[in-house]
Amino acid sequence: MEKIPEQQPGDCIKIVLFGPESSGKTTLSRALSEYYKTLWVPEYAREYLQEKWVTQKTICEPNDILPIARGQIKLENDAVQTGIKLVFCDTDLLETKVYSEAYYEGWCDPLVAEAALKNVYDLYLLTYIDIPWEADDLRDRPEQRQEMFNLFEQALINNKRPYVLLKGTVPQRLKTAINHINNLLP
Repeated sequence: MEKIPEQQPGDCIKIVLFGPESSGKTTLSRALSEYYKTLWVPEYAREYLQEKWVTQKTICEPNDILPIARGQIKLENDAVQTGIKLVFCDTDLLETKVYSEAYYEGWCDPLVAEAALKNVYDLYLLTYIDIPWEADDLRDRPEQRQEMFNLFEQALINNKRPYVLLKGTVPQRLKTAINHINNLLP
């Protein structure tokens, strides 16, 4: 079985946008990377699952979790190796683990679970569900937004990850995030 690539060390600050679907992670990732003139790592699962939906009209299955994790780490490692000083990740393997456990009755591929707990980031920006739900081909469970948010926050707490809760409008979230990120910069 092919393993998940190890998270590559880099001389950069790594920040993860973390939270349930349709909570503004991608919008904020893009805005922060633009503000700081740096790279952001997109969510590999979105590309992977959208392609699966378009070509097969099927949704995520347990056997998709490992390829998603591999793809996510590859994107992150590619960004870190560019020599940038700050990178924004529009998800991480802990998020993949939370989704897997929520959708597959507590199950997560052991390789993904191990990597999720081993990988290190400087800050998590936890996005709250106080923005409108936006439906698309992949999103589901709009009626379970609070339940999903609680799972994400509990994962950060249980794994002792440094995080900041972002609420409000995009400008409000951006301002809060920038204030915390600036504290990490040399």
